[in-house]
Amino acid sequence: MKRFSLFLALIAVFSTFNLSAQTVWKQDPNHSKLGFVVTHLSIADVTGYFTTFDVTVTSSQADFSDAVIEMTADINTINTGIEARDKHLKSADFFDAATYPTLTFKSTSIEKTGDKTFKLKGNLTMHGITKEITVNLIHRGTIQNPMANNADVAGLQILGTLKRSDFNIGSTFPDFAISEEVRIKADGEFSKK
Repeated sequence: MKRFSLFLALIAVFSTFNLSAQTVWKQDPNHSKLGFVVTHLSIADVTGYFTTFDVTVTSSQADFSDAVIEMTADINTINTGIEARDKHLKSADFFDAATYPTLTFKSTSIEKTGDKTFKLKGNLTMHGITKEITVNLIHRGTIQNPMANNADVAGLQILGTLKRSDFNIGSTFPDFAISEEVRIKADGEFSKK
């Protein structure tokens, strides 16, 4: 019985240590971007981004090898540089922002593939549909920022692709007009909170 009690005590101490070792990182909105690229008429890329989004990274490892990433983005802040196109993208033809104003992502697993590279899996919810996607995560480094009292700042980048048809976005527009494949590129600077 003594051994069992000691075992439970050790588990409790270890669990407490693991919980306290978790570090929460928040993105610096001035140095972060959530962007996407589609191909128009099979010949030209069109880029866009969301001006309002929030990302939280939780990790107990300095190399982010156990990172959990959560993200939300405001669909109404989509920006492709053309006001009429942005308005169309927010309409029921595409994102239907009036009905589905938020895009969310929450990672479910991470696998180290190199010194600073990972495969990140997670659930992306967009246009009322949730699908698991896999993206590449790159830890671009962690430094002390001399312009912010030498606070630790980490750079993370996500690259990946998804199919717009998986989320029923722009279903009446053929692949020739707007590519089925949407490339994702997200860059961020993150500080400890």
